[in-house]
Amino acid sequence: MKLSILVPVFNEINYIEEFTNNLKNTFINENVEYIFINDGSNDGSEKWLESYIKKQPEENNKFVNLTKNTGKGNALHEGLKICTGDYILFQDSDLELDTKDSLEMYQILKKDKTIKCVFGSRYLTGKLKSNKNYFNEFVGRINSLIFNILFFQSLSDVHCGAKIISREVIKKTNLTIKDFGFEIDLASQVAKNGFDIFEYGVSYFARSFEEGKKITWIDGLKTYYYLFKTRFVDNDLSTQFSILFSAAYMMYIGSHFSMGSGILLMILITCIIGLFIGLKRKIASSSLIYLFCFIGSLFSKGNGKIYTVVLGFIIGLYLSKKISVLIRKKTTNRFIHFFV
Repeated sequence: MKLSILVPVFNEINYIEEFTNNLKNTFINENVEYIFINDGSNDGSEKWLESYIKKQPEENNKFVNLTKNTGKGNALHEGLKICTGDYILFQDSDLELDTKDSLEMYQILKKDKTIKCVFGSRYLTGKLKSNKNYFNEFVGRINSLIFNILFFQSLSDVHCGAKIISREVIKKTNLTIKDFGFEIDLASQVAKNGFDIFEYGVSYFARSFEEGKKITWIDGLKTYYYLFKTRFVDNDLSTQFSILFSAAYMMYIGSHFSMGSGILLMILITCIIGLFIGLKRKIASSSLIYLFCFIGSLFSKGNGKIYTVVLGFIIGLYLSKKISVLIRKKTTNRFIHFFV
């Protein structure tokens, strides 16, 4: 059983030597492949890594040198292209996380082969913690909550820079985000493919910007775009059509159940409902839901109409799932699966 450790490095000259020594000493008894990816450093990190690799007689050290800073995600993409391990550990090189925790995470996978993914969490109890920016922690927890709502998960820390994934899982992913949004991209791909994500509490020693921390408020804002993109945009064509159709129809329904300033809020609420329906139901299945909504609207007038529409919605939601499952079991035709 072999582990590939992917380490992205960008301007970490003050920490890289200590980090590398810690990493090697921690995994000294494991079958490990170390892959260091220099992401366009201009502070001497590149030269230090080149010198370090040349001094290592082992064949388990690899070095990828990117001449331009293209982002953490892109650096890890390059590392994934050449790694050969059965499991892949993504490990930040800034000393904010303890490599001993990563070893403990790996040992969990070694003991239980049914576990495919272990994510570190800075917010689970039982580990040492030093946080110099509580606003960042607050935003991180909010982002994790939003991720959980969008992907039906229960993660406490989606942004943690220590994650171990099996090669089986990596093969199922299609990672595209090239900057700090990599953590969101990876977690969303794992969730979409139906793999269980386990969390393990890790120690956290936060750096200040003066000490080299690189994530800014702009990266924080981009997180919300990435959350929306990975959930509602990065899907197969059939799901994209279904999302657009469901969102549009639900907005139409919402526009008929409010007046004045309240209509915008109702349209927003129904649009969000439509987005989630589109994720879970294909076009034909979701059309059945809206057919029952229409039928429900015919059986009442005035204020009572909303109750019959909601009842029709619930009936349609139930029947669409049952019919979809039944049809998918009866046929493997791709054209039918596109719509049902």
